[in-house]
Amino acid sequence: MQDYIFSNDFSRNIDAMIYTCGFENCAPGHSYGPIMRNGYLIHYILEGRGIYKARGKIFRLKKGDAFLICPGELIYYEADAKAPWSYTWIGMQGIKVEGYLERTILPQCLICHYGDDKQLLSCHEKMFEADTLPRNKDLIMNSILYEYLFLLTLRFPNSQLSLNEKKSDYVEEALRYIESRYCDPIAIQDLADHLNINRSYLHRLFKSFTGISIQNYLLDYRLRQACILLKNTSLSIRVIAHSVSYADPLYFSKLFHQKKGMSPSEYRKLQQNEKHQPPSVPPG
Repeated sequence: MQDYIFSNDFSRNIDAMIYTCGFENCAPGHSYGPIMRNGYLIHYILEGRGIYKARGKIFRLKKGDAFLICPGELIYYEADAKAPWSYTWIGMQGIKVEGYLERTILPQCLICHYGDDKQLLSCHEKMFEADTLPRNKDLIMNSILYEYLFLLTLRFPNSQLSLNEKKSDYVEEALRYIESRYCDPIAIQDLADHLNINRSYLHRLFKSFTGISIQNYLLDYRLRQACILLKNTSLSIRVIAHSVSYADPLYFSKLFHQKKGMSPSEYRKLQQNEKHQPPSVPPG
């Protein structure tokens, strides 16, 4: 593998993105720093040895080891004088990168050992291959990043992640699942299977965090979406019912009336009347 460097200096506000990656065969004693970086970088050592200094500690690393550089922290690393290392690196930024990495031991330990993990090494190799693409390389690189982050959470999980944080993650993922699939039939068992947890446990967890059952939340969410369509479109009641997963428009109308105290048609008429009323003039 020849030395290469990919740099992507834009779009820092998306969830997660590759902003740099590369490979280098270091000369004996080659050093970098002391310096601070503005993103997270993980270096994986392919051959040789070296040292990494961070947080007042010195880590002596070799083939198969990896080390994390955190943004805003003073770091230094240096190749061994007799057996200089070669390494590949992945640099990432984004508003969710910190949270993703905190699901692993890396932010606390700073180092880990890949060993002969072919899947993790493959992510680094695929970065190199993606760099040869003539266009849209950022898309494939970001897809590799998500695979890489997933593998890190799988291989080096943070067992100290609090139980409440795990519970909150389950509920947040359940909410995202509902909000992205409310227009399709959703069985609670499907949601539990998606989260890989017990159905009854999910039911208790969801209600303890939201104060409402999953079934009622799903119904309320679908009806809120139906209200938006009734107010802002001229779609028929049948189409709107189908759009929020109800195949039977009569059943949809019955549920709507129970929750809103009026039929979908009455709700639409009320919203249209309010829209066309002239603004009230304060007494002068």
